[in-house]
Amino acid sequence: MKAMLMGEIASLAQNPAPLSLTDMPEPKLGEGEVLIRVTRCGVCHTELDEIEGRTPPPRLPVVLGHQVVGTIVEQHRSSGAKPPMESDQRVGVAWIASACGHCEHCLAGNENLCAEFKATGRDVDGGYAEYMKARLDFVHPIPDSLSDSEAAPLLCAGAVGYRALRLTNLTDGQNLGLTGFGASNHLVLKTARYEFPNSKIFVFSRNPGERELALDLGAAWAGGIDDAPPEKLQAVIDATPVWTPVLEALKHLAPGGRVVVNAIRKEEADKDALLKLDYPSQVWMEKEVKSVANVTRRDVREFLSLAAEAGIRPEFEEFELKDANRALAEMKGGKIRGAKVLRVS
Repeated sequence: MKAMLMGEIASLAQNPAPLSLTDMPEPKLGEGEVLIRVTRCGVCHTELDEIEGRTPPPRLPVVLGHQVVGTIVEQHRSSGAKPPMESDQRVGVAWIASACGHCEHCLAGNENLCAEFKATGRDVDGGYAEYMKARLDFVHPIPDSLSDSEAAPLLCAGAVGYRALRLTNLTDGQNLGLTGFGASNHLVLKTARYEFPNSKIFVFSRNPGERELALDLGAAWAGGIDDAPPEKLQAVIDATPVWTPVLEALKHLAPGGRVVVNAIRKEEADKDALLKLDYPSQVWMEKEVKSVANVTRRDVREFLSLAAEAGIRPEFEEFELKDANRALAEMKGGKIRGAKVLRVS
């Protein structure tokens, strides 16, 4: 099979083509696993973090990609149990590849917090390939109303944005801020407009194209990262790779407000921004910062169902599998309008 393989950790400035198109054997299945013929795979900012060393180190070499859509073509023969999914069924695979299943977090439905959490495209091979294997209990049926390319970004950008929105504790009519407006937050805006129709949404972005897209999608206001919105905000979801936007967001929170940080890591180059934290204007009045860590299976399945019901569809641009490096370079350079999706087969 063809796959885009990552062999080392390096800055894109040093190596602008970190993935190589490689011929690899098809995966061999283990107990409880299925083989998936990949049709589409979303490109996520987390893949930049993996390549440039900002996440826990991936297993090398590794096939990246954790927003995977495809069809089941084979199931391990010795699994014993009747498969809940048939061959040729269309399924998705998200960032969460597996968890232990018996710790307190797993038993509470928060397997995203499990110490044995394994990530697709980091700890196991992902979807930048013609085939991949996955645990049957960690794959998700794709609703018929979603195309493969529409579904792919929903599996991470959409699902983690959905989790972040729940963690804001927003109620209808309260103001929501979105900092950064790429693949995840543009789906949060669409979701919030459906779930909280009386809430105003304020978007902060350095990119004029992203601000224009936000207004096109129904934002009440769009400005730069350091611009002041016309109203105070009860919650802000930050989806940027740096600290400065978090500090700016804290200034705009209403008393008791919350910033939810939707990022797996923040860039070290911006860590000195934290030294500029001003307690009276940014922390006082019971403001808080909360992180969102990964996703659970429940998040993925609930959001796929919600997206199908509400007509939530991502804005996206397609690339051929062999052009994965170009898609990543455009993301690194801020050339983003919605999501990027690899067309595999």
